[in-house]
Amino acid sequence: MGLPALEFSECCLDSPQFRERLRSHEAELDKTNKFIKELIKDGKSLVAALKNLSAAKRKFADSLNEFKFRCIGDAETDDEICIAKSLQEFATVLRNLEDERMRMIENASEVLITPLEKFRKEQIGAAKDAKKKYDKETEKYCGVLEKHLNLSSKKKESQLQEADSQVDLVRQHFYEVSLEYVFKVQEVQERKMFEFVEPLLAFLQGLFTFYHHGYELAKDFSDFKTELTISIQNTRNRFEGTRSEVEALMKKMKENPHEHKNISPYTMEGYLYVQEKRHFGTSWVKHYCTYQRESKRITMVPFDQKSGGKGGEDEAVTLKSCTRRKTDSIEKRFCFDVEAVDRPGVITMQALSEEDRRLWMEAMDGREPVYNSNKDSQSEGTAQLDSIGFSIIKKCIHAVETRGINEQGLYRIVGVNSRVQKLLSILMDPKTATETDTEICAEWEIKTITSALKTYLRMLPGPLMMYQFQRSFIKAAKLENQESRVSEIHSLVHRLPEKNRQMLHLLMNHLAKVADNHKQNLMTVANLGVVFGPTLLRPQEETVAAIMDIKFQNIVIEILIENHEKIFNTVPEAPASNSQLLLSRKKSAEAKPPSCSERPLTLFHTAQPSEKQENRNSIINSSLESVVSSNVNSFLNSNSAPQPSLNSSDLELEVIKPNRPNSLSPLRKARALYACKAEHDSELSFTAGTVFDNVHPSQEPGWLEGTLNSKTGLIPENYVEFL
Repeated sequence: MGLPALEFSECCLDSPQFRERLRSHEAELDKTNKFIKELIKDGKSLVAALKNLSAAKRKFADSLNEFKFRCIGDAETDDEICIAKSLQEFATVLRNLEDERMRMIENASEVLITPLEKFRKEQIGAAKDAKKKYDKETEKYCGVLEKHLNLSSKKKESQLQEADSQVDLVRQHFYEVSLEYVFKVQEVQERKMFEFVEPLLAFLQGLFTFYHHGYELAKDFSDFKTELTISIQNTRNRFEGTRSEVEALMKKMKENPHEHKNISPYTMEGYLYVQEKRHFGTSWVKHYCTYQRESKRITMVPFDQKSGGKGGEDEAVTLKSCTRRKTDSIEKRFCFDVEAVDRPGVITMQALSEEDRRLWMEAMDGREPVYNSNKDSQSEGTAQLDSIGFSIIKKCIHAVETRGINEQGLYRIVGVNSRVQKLLSILMDPKTATETDTEICAEWEIKTITSALKTYLRMLPGPLMMYQFQRSFIKAAKLENQESRVSEIHSLVHRLPEKNRQMLHLLMNHLAKVADNHKQNLMTVANLGVVFGPTLLRPQEETVAAIMDIKFQNIVIEILIENHEKIFNTVPEAPASNSQLLLSRKKSAEAKPPSCSERPLTLFHTAQPSEKQENRNSIINSSLESVVSSNVNSFLNSNSAPQPSLNSSDLELEVIKPNRPNSLSPLRKARALYACKAEHDSELSFTAGTVFDNVHPSQEPGWLEGTLNSKTGLIPENYVEFL
């Protein structure tokens, strides 16, 4: 496992878990700093000690071989794997060079030592300075807070208000310093992947230049060198995109910290001071407390940030009641009493502020009034995957392919926002949107058209590849080999709703043409993945961990572009798993075909059998869209009788329960158009594309008899085609 992502939302809570994760990042930075210092020392020895060249080079190689990269996240991209193993490759090359007794390269200090020293001083040094500032602000904030909480409630109101304002200012400053420190730590962790390896690559390239006897070795290394250079560039490009996203998220957190709180399994959590009775009196001990409303469990962990550790054993109790403490009954402010089922007596707790106490009281169903401060920050997009939407995308694609396919930086260079919005308003006008023969005027720049296309895709109510499939696509991109990735993504694409898949097919065909002209427009498949990954496969929640997965979103788009003909024009070979089937059933109501559980073992059809019989052949050969628009609208319950839901067009339909046909018609081959399941089987019986050898037509309207996974069962007739 790599280093855990540091969420900005946790900076405000400042929990023990957050501190532990932060320490793991700090330890990794210290380890990297020590390693870089050692590496620089070894490099200088290599340049200076010609007589000890062999020993210095071997030590240097050993140092490289021992160091291991640790990336943020639970998986690595191919580029990161390539970069991570590059040190071992370098070590192998150095050992081979030592066997050949090569001399020291020229300018080793300039290409190797200086960049590493610069990285250590400017990046790791800046992170250390930020840590000192963070530790100082932590101590200052905790001290001011304790002093503030010890103020007597009997002081003048003006004095109390002034004290509250002072604490708020200190708290806000501590929060900002915490955010900046977390941002800097993660930035250095990501930056070292390319700023650290790139000087080493330059050093090796210099060796190949000056060593005549290393010519053959350089030839052997050239393939990996090319792969590594591309990986470094790809990682740098992804870093730039990731850094801007993380920085934007940090700014949002600074502006509205309460609107970007981290999703927690607890109803309420935070620091509370708990009154404890001692022999010499009472004392207030700082605890990190969590409360879960369903189980009514309160967990109290004694923890003080200043001491940097726990001050006792954890305690968990079950809530019985929560009562606000009157101001005149205790000298402390912001207090409330908690009674527990499994602990005698009353537990008096002190919140950090009046607002904090209100939230704790609200969570524990105390007497404080409930205020609903949640806001729905999502706004539904005006764009849709309808005829207008397809018309807009097709017009933009046609304009790009006919007028600007060779324009440099295509899709990467953005247009002027006002012009983009104006073009979109024209394209989305219902009066002109459906006119397919109307082209976009030549007065519109290509960068405006490409920006309009991307903006329209972002305006959709959800991403084109859908929130519910986002994690599945990411997991597919993290598989070990390319063949497995392509196969899994192929299967996932065919579980998208029809309109989403059609739009994605249209877009990938276009991007493949753009990539074919990369020598002119400089937009390779990797570059297109960087541009369209966050647009087509954005996550539902904006977190640092999700931003770290952007690189895998890009890989998904790269695979779709490179394999678009196979993915969109062929049926997936592997059968879908049960969990995948559950995902596939979450399709939009606008374009929802019958799912596996909805495909009938009880079939609705008109009351006139002759008319149904006449239309059977056309139904068999119809596509998915014709099935969706047909009157087949039934639901299957494996343990109960079917309960159909009929709309106005189904008023004249009657239910015909299937009977096993006794027809002795000749056996024929048939191919399944859709997935289905057996008569008494809750599991999937066959997938779309399955071919059956022993099938004969039934005289019962709408049914066939055939073999399902070596079992004899009934097949809905309009779900197969005869071969």
